[in-house]
Amino acid sequence: MVPQPDYYYNNASQRTVFDGKRKRPSINRKTVDYRSTIINYIRERPRLNSVDDFYYIQPSSAYMDKLMPPSTWYFNPSTSICTNHVHKSTNKQRCPVNVVTWTPEGRRLITGSSSGEFTLWNGLCFNFETILQAHQSAIRSMEWSHNQEFMISGDDAGKVGYWQPNMNNAKEIKAHPGDAVRDLSFSPTDKKFVTCSDDGNIKIFDFAQCREEIVLEGHGWDVKSVDWHPTKALLVSGSKDQKIKLWCPKSGKQIDTLHGHKSAISRVKWNRNGNWFLSASRDQLLKVYDIRNLKSALQTFRGHKKEVTACAWHPFHENFFVSAGSEGTILYWLVGTDEAVGEITQAHDSSVWSLSWHPVGHILCSGSNDHTTKFWCRNRPGDPMNDNFNSKKHE
Repeated sequence: MVPQPDYYYNNASQRTVFDGKRKRPSINRKTVDYRSTIINYIRERPRLNSVDDFYYIQPSSAYMDKLMPPSTWYFNPSTSICTNHVHKSTNKQRCPVNVVTWTPEGRRLITGSSSGEFTLWNGLCFNFETILQAHQSAIRSMEWSHNQEFMISGDDAGKVGYWQPNMNNAKEIKAHPGDAVRDLSFSPTDKKFVTCSDDGNIKIFDFAQCREEIVLEGHGWDVKSVDWHPTKALLVSGSKDQKIKLWCPKSGKQIDTLHGHKSAISRVKWNRNGNWFLSASRDQLLKVYDIRNLKSALQTFRGHKKEVTACAWHPFHENFFVSAGSEGTILYWLVGTDEAVGEITQAHDSSVWSLSWHPVGHILCSGSNDHTTKFWCRNRPGDPMNDNFNSKKHE
């Protein structure tokens, strides 16, 4: 054995053999783990017989261990206001993020970009997982089936893709050749789905046979959004012609036309209660309509300084929703309250194109034209709220 100098043995414990691989520095990542709140709920559930049995969460860090999932506080939507910035995700190839959606079990977030790529982000640590070329043109819409077995996506070329949970492309059809598919929605039974496009048409397809069944014509301009009623054979659509229309998908006839907005409709969404639907427009207004009385809007919400580009109902609180505008601001609203109950000023540097709630309801994700995807979670009890996004409110 060749004798070695003393410093060789002294530094032997500090030397590391990498076997030809570059060692990556460890990164401390933020994580939002909802499982502890669910365990807390399971432990407390036997004694929660009425609303009076719940803890009243106080603004103190001593109440952190008493947090439970949003579905537990069904009577208090304020427990689901997500204004705490957790993470910002950006692809290596920077491009606008047009649509975001969570997988049904909430383990991953899927983003669709203008480059036609799906990017999957981890739902706990928000780190990058994988990327795949899903479409050859910009992705405009994505929607999961109610049975959670398939996802469909639409692009600028008018094509609709069928995707399995493992991101296997099962089928692709030409729904609106040459015109962008702006929105998609499944029927309550998942046997059919509806699409809308810049060609001014709404089409209903048979999902299994991949066959077009009915074309709904009546809008005078691009149809920007469409949504299928959660339980009934009823469609709502919004167009650039400033009109909201209700349709019967069986006969293909119009049921009613609403003229509540003074500019293009950017988004329409049914509430899970089946009676309300939400509309967002370029006139900076949001309106909630009740199908039992369509003479006027149930409530009008004012707060955005520019056009409203996205909105989403909370998965558990039926009177609570979130909206975003082209100025990059995200606002939280409560039906029955005129002012916004939560605000994130300058959440993005450009238009926010898509919003999606985590299936548990404790995280909101936003995709924007500024090439970023951001995650927002609930503030913990006693949180000083002194981050960059909340501190702007006090300046």
